[in-house]
Amino acid sequence: MRLEGKVALITGGGAGIGTALARRFVAEGAKVCISGRRQEKLDEVARSLPKGSVVTCAGDVSKLDDAKRMVDVTVEFGGKIDVLVNNAGIDPGGTVVSLDPEVWHQVLETNLTGPFYTMKCAIPHMIAGGGGSIINISSLASVRCLPNMAAYCSAKAGLNMLTQQAALDFGPAGVRCNAVLPGPVRTEMTEHSLASMADAMGTDINGVFSKLTSSLPLRRASAPDEISGLCVFLASDDSRYITATAILADGGAAIVDPCGAALSSTGATWGAELR
Repeated sequence: MRLEGKVALITGGGAGIGTALARRFVAEGAKVCISGRRQEKLDEVARSLPKGSVVTCAGDVSKLDDAKRMVDVTVEFGGKIDVLVNNAGIDPGGTVVSLDPEVWHQVLETNLTGPFYTMKCAIPHMIAGGGGSIINISSLASVRCLPNMAAYCSAKAGLNMLTQQAALDFGPAGVRCNAVLPGPVRTEMTEHSLASMADAMGTDINGVFSKLTSSLPLRRASAPDEISGLCVFLASDDSRYITATAILADGGAAIVDPCGAALSSTGATWGAELR
């Protein structure tokens, strides 16, 4: 019960990592508001949790009025807001040449402006309550480029800096802000994004994930609930001296040299023999 007595807002709470977070936060004693664009998904999650532990708020984080309403609903439900988890995100692909400018703006508005809006609305309440913890769900793609993902990678990299800026500006008021950088996570959104690769590779989605993770030290993708434990830690008082960090939860992906991984996939061994 590390979050007993705490009140949290989790955006993107209707699926994937957000749903796993909501379930884990409630299990750890928190009262939770989950937000998202699809009310039916939010209701489905809420029905699976103990009565009185969760409230829903449908809305779009890229709209300031919706972000403010999410925070207001959270405060009305729990009397305060101790934790904000910015998890809502979208991931359409495209290069700087092929990407439709409208799609570029949608990605940045959801993945970067959305967290800006929710933080803008939540931080004054946190300060009034003596402090709080903000957890921004970024991505390994914020520090490692993905082909054809110009908007997504750029937005997540910006979210890392926004995290540090908020930590710097509001640390004196007791507000901590950290980013979590997942690698491949087996979610509905990721499976949808990789579906076209399955056809191109002549395999199914399991085959795509197997190839995708073949060079990772842990050799597998993460499940959504494997991200939730780290977020519970960052939301709890156990992490009260941790702020402005960007914590990788990527199965070791960030340490892999793609050149060496490509050679290893052929069965070759790196390194010259000594003479």
